[in-house]
Amino acid sequence: MLTISKDILPQTFLSYIAFRIAFMDTLERIALAKQVGDDPFESFGYLTEVPFLRSVPPHVQLDLLSVTWAKHLASENVEGDLVDESVVYAVCETAARIIDEQPDEARRYLEGGPLDVHIAIDHFLSSEVRNLHLNLSNEGDFLLISQFQDMSPEEALPMKEEFGIQEEEIEPMFDVLMQWYMSVDFMPNLEGLLQEREVARAITIVGLKQQPLC
Repeated sequence: MLTISKDILPQTFLSYIAFRIAFMDTLERIALAKQVGDDPFESFGYLTEVPFLRSVPPHVQLDLLSVTWAKHLASENVEGDLVDESVVYAVCETAARIIDEQPDEARRYLEGGPLDVHIAIDHFLSSEVRNLHLNLSNEGDFLLISQFQDMSPEEALPMKEEFGIQEEEIEPMFDVLMQWYMSVDFMPNLEGLLQEREVARAITIVGLKQQPLC
């Protein structure tokens, strides 16, 4: 169970809907980008909802989503970091937007998954999905970090102190900006979110970018 600011992210069909729609939409956009040719300066994927993480490569975004999803499904309590908070916020906002603006796409993304979801794809559902992150008692620090990027450490320190942001808390966010390789647990992490055939298709599309063994 994923714990954020001492709140447990509810293990319900709503979290499944949010994570799955965000994953499938980002995956589809990766496939489309490969067909038409990659623009190295274009940012896309669900994590663009978080300004600080807009430059994270889409395949890394999927890897981060899988890690947070696995924490969410864990039988024991797992304390989330700012990256997990960012992922939860971004998948909820992305899924809510797609449900509102592209209901047919949302419905298609949910088809054929591990859960047989029969629910109206409407504004009520988008509101419920968005409330998943709104009901968590976090401070939204992951949305503030982008303000520090153009500041010197001396300039940023007073703001960090004002908002109670500790250096060790934001380190994982900076680490993500440097990440290229995917986790060795990418496939097992997707259990419960994608069918085996869908995992295989995802790997075919993104390529399993893992760090070579020395």
